[in-house]
Amino acid sequence: MYLTVAGVTRDSIVDGPGMRLVVFVQGCKIKCPRCHNPKTWDFNGGYIISLDDIMSMYRPQYQGVTISGGEPFDQDEGQTAALLSLASSIHARGGDTWAYSGHYLEFLQAKKHPLLECIDALVDGSFAWSLRDLSLKYRNSSNQRIWIKIPEGEWKNATEQYDRNSL
Repeated sequence: MYLTVAGVTRDSIVDGPGMRLVVFVQGCKIKCPRCHNPKTWDFNGGYIISLDDIMSMYRPQYQGVTISGGEPFDQDEGQTAALLSLASSIHARGGDTWAYSGHYLEFLQAKKHPLLECIDALVDGSFAWSLRDLSLKYRNSSNQRIWIKIPEGEWKNATEQYDRNSL
């Protein structure tokens, strides 16, 4: 399987807990004003990489993988299938999967987006420059929320928990 990505970053400590591998998918329909990754907007940009190549970058010391973008939840069926496979491979290695989305969880749930089924955490909400706050952990504006999937498969808002832990 293959993914079209804007890039892959190793050893991140800012895109979720622990040290992580971050996959930046290519393509975004939201196009937040003052986005820090506008090169990821074009669905025809980026480069193609195999899941095997991505998994070869994954190290035992990583806590998991983070899927960012672009917009992971705006991808076509083929890209989504590859992201589902990536999450499954990470889980098989004992890691967790976080995703960043400019869409809110409620919107993604209403759409029944399949990626929600295989990720462990979601940082949701478009970046808003007027709400920018560099003191926040794992997010850049105060409208964004951190959701953790609990064992029953429901989503728990953990935003305040992470904010308290970052003090």
